[in-house]
Amino acid sequence: MANFKGHALPGSFFLVFGLWWSVKYPLRYLSQKASKKSKNNYCFQRVDAIEGGVKITFALIGMLAEQFVPDGPHLYLYSGEKRDWVKLMNWQHTTMYLFYGLSGVVDIFTYVCSTVPRGLDRLMLSVAVFVEGCLFYYHVLHRPMLDQHIHSLLLIAIFSGACSTMLEVFLRDNIVLEMFRAGVTIVQGTWFWQVGVVLFQPWGGPMWDESDHSNIMFLTMCFFWHWAAAVVILAVNYSIAYRYCWGLGLGGAGLGEMCIEQLVLVCKATAGCTACACCRFQSTATNVCFSC
Repeated sequence: MANFKGHALPGSFFLVFGLWWSVKYPLRYLSQKASKKSKNNYCFQRVDAIEGGVKITFALIGMLAEQFVPDGPHLYLYSGEKRDWVKLMNWQHTTMYLFYGLSGVVDIFTYVCSTVPRGLDRLMLSVAVFVEGCLFYYHVLHRPMLDQHIHSLLLIAIFSGACSTMLEVFLRDNIVLEMFRAGVTIVQGTWFWQVGVVLFQPWGGPMWDESDHSNIMFLTMCFFWHWAAAVVILAVNYSIAYRYCWGLGLGGAGLGEMCIEQLVLVCKATAGCTACACCRFQSTATNVCFSC
């Protein structure tokens, strides 16, 4: 959708996932670090599968919104005697959502099927982000200078995310790469909103002068303000996760074990499964085996 809503919708999706990852990965990393015997991540794997379902839901919402808004293509790729293309911008956005939906499908299959190769979920996510970048590169080709520039800044975050996610295929459970992916996803989300505000002025006010080079300079600077804000969010969420797992600095391995035990109790409450070899955590503090 070539309007503010068309940018706010994907921006909201990316922002939700970025914020979620900025909490999930520190919790997983710190819980593993606190109890090295608990190498199996069954509870977090369940979360990954649910995450895949949410990703599919978001993708379906996005595709339906792009196709069936009042001025959308309504699944027509071309029409008329001359076979003119119909709303290709909507079709490009639909294609972007499609690949993120496929990424969600692979996430679920990675959880339910043990024969799926390890790392395939990250590979599919990397492909989805790369496809998004390619679509947006040609999305604004030959558009006004300001339009091109503000979208080209978005490409920095997109292709950075694609590369870091590809590295995760080979460097699995690397907290630095995972937090970097969370950060660039947050930047994508906030910058989509920024693009919508600059190009469409949803709350009124004068339109931006697309030929003024000062606007180009400001937006470049503003983009990295967004990035700085994402770094602050990552630091705050990591600190909150640390304090949660280690008990407000009263610390020690015992409280780390409590974090693991709490996660397992949550898993028991939500999974409703019986004890199994693949989901067993032993508390060194109490010498009690917790199973979900």
